[in-house]
Amino acid sequence: MTHRSLLHAIPAIALGLCATIAQAQLFKSAADTPSVVTTERTRAELLAHAPDGLGPDKQVWLGLRLTHQRGWKSYWLNPGDAGLPTRLEWSLPRGVTAGEIRWPVPSKFLLGPLVNYGYAGSVLLPAPVSFSPEFSLDDYARSDLEVKLKAQWLVCSDVCIPEEGEFSLRIAARSSHASNAGAFEASRAAQPREHTGSSRIDIDSTSLVVRVTGLAASLVGQKLDFFPETAGVIDASAPWSQQWDGNVWTARVPLSPQRLESPQTLPILLTSPQGGWRTEARVSGLWPAVTPNVGSTAAPALGEAEVAPQPAGPRLTFGLALLGAFLGGLILNLMPCVFPVLAIKVFGFARHGQDATGRRFDGVAYAAGVILSFVALGGLLVALRAAGEQVGWGFQLQSPPTVAALAVLFTIIGLNLAGVVTFGRLLPASWLAYQARHRSVNAFLSGVLAVAVASPCTAPFMGAALGFAVAMPTPQALATFAALGLGMAMPYLVASWTPAAARLLPRPGAWMDTFQRLLAFPMFATVVWLLWVLGKQTGVDALIATLALLVATSLLAWAASLRGTARASVGLLAVAALASTATLAFREIQASVVAPQGDAQVAGWEAWNAGKVDSILATGRPVFVDFTAAWCVTCQYNKKMTLSDPAVLASFQARNVALLRADWTRRDASITAALASFGRTGVPLYVLYLPGKPPQVLSELLTTAELTSALSGLSQ
Repeated sequence: MTHRSLLHAIPAIALGLCATIAQAQLFKSAADTPSVVTTERTRAELLAHAPDGLGPDKQVWLGLRLTHQRGWKSYWLNPGDAGLPTRLEWSLPRGVTAGEIRWPVPSKFLLGPLVNYGYAGSVLLPAPVSFSPEFSLDDYARSDLEVKLKAQWLVCSDVCIPEEGEFSLRIAARSSHASNAGAFEASRAAQPREHTGSSRIDIDSTSLVVRVTGLAASLVGQKLDFFPETAGVIDASAPWSQQWDGNVWTARVPLSPQRLESPQTLPILLTSPQGGWRTEARVSGLWPAVTPNVGSTAAPALGEAEVAPQPAGPRLTFGLALLGAFLGGLILNLMPCVFPVLAIKVFGFARHGQDATGRRFDGVAYAAGVILSFVALGGLLVALRAAGEQVGWGFQLQSPPTVAALAVLFTIIGLNLAGVVTFGRLLPASWLAYQARHRSVNAFLSGVLAVAVASPCTAPFMGAALGFAVAMPTPQALATFAALGLGMAMPYLVASWTPAAARLLPRPGAWMDTFQRLLAFPMFATVVWLLWVLGKQTGVDALIATLALLVATSLLAWAASLRGTARASVGLLAVAALASTATLAFREIQASVVAPQGDAQVAGWEAWNAGKVDSILATGRPVFVDFTAAWCVTCQYNKKMTLSDPAVLASFQARNVALLRADWTRRDASITAALASFGRTGVPLYVLYLPGKPPQVLSELLTTAELTSALSGLSQ
């Protein structure tokens, strides 16, 4: 099969990969999903409590119990100065609904000047279950009610690591389930009680003045602790005062200069050794204006409203954003991760070097594929962020199943280019005839494939432009992404429509077969890179399972090229091998809850976490932050060529610069929020912080000269 036939077959190949992923998910039964997930830092367990069985008139609770290793903690609804609250996403049968978490009273944790709210040891986060009229016990006469949960939590010690797990539990519908009664009773006792007295909050220029009356007589005269449920309103680490005026408790709590909310009602908790009390205090007075702070790296809590990010530096205009996206698209052609697909395109141009009409149609079709794909990907990104998702540029490669599927796809393309398998024998004759008549379809698909590979890369001018685009109205945002696609496609449009460029193309000949096989090796090199990314995201077990999947894929591809009875017998064996390895691979990938295995602690680097920059700056020490990802080739290039340069490392050491690395290989909401605070949606991003000065953002394509110049401004 020719190169054009391969590109025309890509939709079918991709569809088959998607079906394989879906099948693997369907085979993942409740028995395959555990009720306990254990990491090096926490043990998470899904629990249920139904002492009288199930039904609308029954008391039923579900909950996630987190048991932390010594020195680790997770976070409350409001994490304080830094952190993220635990998030529970339930999948329940029809007619069954889980309510919000009933948060136990938190503790305060000090980390330098920061104050965080959360839990150490063991904590159960319960949620009440309700039943609508749609629920019927008759539906469970011979089966149990199945509960599924996807949970995300952040655990911190000296570093912060996001963790997640998928849980499944079966509950007997017609009998009691009270084995966890003690755990749920203890959690209920740890929850704050509703305060029946009155409360109010007055605002002055810099503080909240809180007044609560009607507290128990035994509390009068005692010191109480204060926790607001709404994140980002108070300066949690600032000193605050309290006093008793008879039976009225009064406190003056400093406001956060960069607060995220200005609520009219503020739910608060007051705690003492006797327990906790919750009240919703009405706010009186006008909230003061918010002071922008572009250097803050603290992430808003999940589920809280976000403030529009403030870029670190002069804001772009729409015209500059279009220009930056166009120039970034041009330079994107030079990024290493795009080379394999560009080689295929050059191969197609060389094949039709003397066909002026064909070249022009191919150039337009290729450009259409690139531009429309960038617009579609940009539209998806804008839609997800508008829905509250913490995603950024390159988000698709933060999904391990997507990385594994791309590895399979590139293996198939490499095998075809190497001549190991010919897909022409697999495609219907009518499809091949259609492909022969519509050559431009293949050019369009090659543009789509180029975007799929190029999307995680960043180039100069792209970061600021795309960050600006996401914050713009949708038409302008999509126009910016279209400009990015036009920039990437422009060299091929010029080459296809300019006779002088056509004369530079080599003439077709027998050398094309050798050239075609040579192009297989960039594809296989891309597979190696994708497997490296997958290993960073998951672990050895998932990586080995994916390698087995690639072997089975190669076996099936080879079997498809055989003839006669051998094709049928070997094909059945290959299909069975592919089905089993695909199920194993995607099960291992889904089960892997591994922090990015980056080199954050190599050669003096430390792992970044929200709030760590401020705590180091408070000591008077400068900070350099490398926002990176394993799938970002530009990041790896800068790491090897600039950040590992002995002169640069010596400059860092001589000036006592703290080196932090924010690894975005897997999805991390706190890193996404930090990028957004600089008006960026992707990596790389390099930021130099100096005590008492605005942060300095360096170029995406980092050079030794630029970094050395920036460091030379620091005092010795």
